[in-house]
Amino acid sequence: MNEKIFKTMEYRKIIDQLIKYTQTPMGKEAAERLVPVTDLDEVKRLLQGTEEAFTVDRLKGAPSFGGIVDMTPAVKRARIGGTLNPHELLGVATTLEGARRIKRYLASMHEEHPVELLYALSDNISEQKPLEDAIKRCIDDSAEVLDSASAELAQIRRELRGGEVRIREKLDAMIRSSNVSKMLQDQLITIRGDRFVIPVKAEYRAHFGGIVHDQSGSGATLFIEPESIVAMNNKLRETRLREEREIEVILQKLTALTGDQAELLLYDSDVVGQLDFIFGKARLAREMKAVLPRMNDRGFMKLRKGRHPLIDRDQVVPIDVELGNQYSTIIVTGPNTGGKTVTLKTIGLLSLMAMSGLFVPAEEGSQLCVFDAIYADIGDEQSIEQSLSTFSSHMTNIISILKQMTPKSLVLLDEVGAGTDPAEGSALAIAILEHIHSFGSRMIATTHYSELKAYAYERKGVINASMEFDVNTLSPTYRLLVGVPGRSNAFAIAERLGLPSQILDYARGEVTEEDQRVEHMIASLEENRTAAEQERESAEKLRRDLENLRSRHEAELEKLEQQKDRRLEKAEDEARAIIAKAKAEAEKIIDDLRRIAQEEGAAVKDHKLIAARKQLEEAEPAQRKKTAVRKAGKQPRQIGPGDEVMVYSLNQKGHVVELAGAREALVQLGIMKMKVSLDDLELLAASPAPKQVQKVAPNVKRTRDDNTRSELDLRGANLEEALIEVDRFIDEAYLANLGQVYIIHGKGTGILRTGISEYLRKHKHIKSYRLGNYGEGGTGVTVAELK
Repeated sequence: MNEKIFKTMEYRKIIDQLIKYTQTPMGKEAAERLVPVTDLDEVKRLLQGTEEAFTVDRLKGAPSFGGIVDMTPAVKRARIGGTLNPHELLGVATTLEGARRIKRYLASMHEEHPVELLYALSDNISEQKPLEDAIKRCIDDSAEVLDSASAELAQIRRELRGGEVRIREKLDAMIRSSNVSKMLQDQLITIRGDRFVIPVKAEYRAHFGGIVHDQSGSGATLFIEPESIVAMNNKLRETRLREEREIEVILQKLTALTGDQAELLLYDSDVVGQLDFIFGKARLAREMKAVLPRMNDRGFMKLRKGRHPLIDRDQVVPIDVELGNQYSTIIVTGPNTGGKTVTLKTIGLLSLMAMSGLFVPAEEGSQLCVFDAIYADIGDEQSIEQSLSTFSSHMTNIISILKQMTPKSLVLLDEVGAGTDPAEGSALAIAILEHIHSFGSRMIATTHYSELKAYAYERKGVINASMEFDVNTLSPTYRLLVGVPGRSNAFAIAERLGLPSQILDYARGEVTEEDQRVEHMIASLEENRTAAEQERESAEKLRRDLENLRSRHEAELEKLEQQKDRRLEKAEDEARAIIAKAKAEAEKIIDDLRRIAQEEGAAVKDHKLIAARKQLEEAEPAQRKKTAVRKAGKQPRQIGPGDEVMVYSLNQKGHVVELAGAREALVQLGIMKMKVSLDDLELLAASPAPKQVQKVAPNVKRTRDDNTRSELDLRGANLEEALIEVDRFIDEAYLANLGQVYIIHGKGTGILRTGISEYLRKHKHIKSYRLGNYGEGGTGVTVAELK
């Protein structure tokens, strides 16, 4: 890259803006040296640094670079044996403190949000804490050497203060005496050349002894050191000389410490400058509202809403341009002041910025290329000193470009072939463009020649573009339209301005039929483009509306889900509270029943109390977060009626009453029956094998089975289901040699009680039956005695 392209593209103005956002002399120097890089990996590294600094600045703010100075000159002088003054040493200390603060700030940031490059760079700071502390022990924030810098200095300064007090006391006594006061211009004590003096009127010079050190501008006042304090002033002067020698010794020691760490200090200074420079790039990006471009070295460029960074954001018109994919050359046509030159400069300047590690003012997703060089022939290059015309100057510049360009270069040509005969100029322009295009360089050229429009149509890899012009307002819109050549608009403008129609008709007749067809074709293209853009904008608006609607619906759905979960949790909590209360009340009732039974001598069956308590415990709803999980690898056999199963979704055990279709089963869960999917069930215990129906023979041996139930709970069942269960229950009890069983049917409407009583009355194994007594469940239970 040569300096000429920087001047043409106004690159240095961007650098000047960058310098304003740096805070240290080293950062400003790094910004001044910034130039575009032609290596893709290096460009990506530079952009990565800018991106990380941008992230840090956005999330937590940039680190402070306050107190950091350029200590390089002082450190270099210390390294060769020169003595540093207090200001220089203080600068070393504050810079070391600032560097250490930045290092820790970025280390903390890296733990929360990784910033690999910044962390690696700052981690190299050496942290010279001992040197920093040594300097601060001796020099205060005003760059004054402290008394505590050495015991000798502290003693000397005590002597100085004592000597000054004694001199002031003696002079005070002198100026208060009546003999002396009348000879004084003012009753005050002052200092001239480190000597204490008093102001004496000039006419009393002969009567007042001592040494004259100064006089006023008018000559009316003499500043005289009285003879009585000359010796005291001399001693004070000697003490001050001792103080200076001691301070010099202290400064030499601190300078030696600094010189010993010179290499590390110089490196730390450079690192801090680099960090300041990187954060300066991030601040510039934030100010420009710039984004990180994606970079490549394939010659591909895709700018989305690219803006010229030196034009006010409220006035600049963004451009969309793509180059290097389907076509490598763009020929831009259109009227003067239409924005063609600004377009060229925008593309060139943004490319230079990206290659320098700077963000570019464009939209996300923009891509730029790392070129080996960018060449431009833009503007009026006429040179009076060289006696060259505009055309000659442009040709000289273009010839130089043709000699230096490579297939990886970007060439920007403004008004190629202008400044000479139109026929020859257009032919020359086509030849130049064809040569550059064939060579493989990426190129964007502007022109007025209509012949170049046809060239772009006929040549593969070349495309027309134009700057939009609003005929209604007779002004350019500065929008770049790729794929549509520019129209002259001369007739339309003349007609709008009021040129007589007969003149316009005559002019149109002079235009060749071929040119008219071209103009009509361009007009048709513009109409199609306008319609397509309107359709695209409408579709884009619809897409945004749908996206917003979907986002809103998703948010509402998520809100509803959260509300549902909260309500379910609340309902479960309330159910558990109710059951806990019911259990407490039931326990109290059971205790009361036991007490009453003991007092009255009635029998209370403990197994019934235990069963009732178990039912209460099983009725408690399980928390959804503790839902049972199917054991991996367990393959259940075919589930059938009577099987004991686990219902996963409810975390409850139950018994299968019957199968309801191919995929569901009716399950008894305590007093409740419900249909459950077979996939939600796990077989815990198979039902006992069905017994063969046979007549009871006298030789059947009946034994007591401890596992046989002595009670049957039929609450919630209909009469038909209940009778089936009662029949099976009595058979099992009879075979188990049970003498008495309990059938729980509840009070309800009495249908179950009546139906069961009628059934028991006819059953051959039933000796007698009755309703339950007090403590047995009352009319809700039927007690049957077996034969």
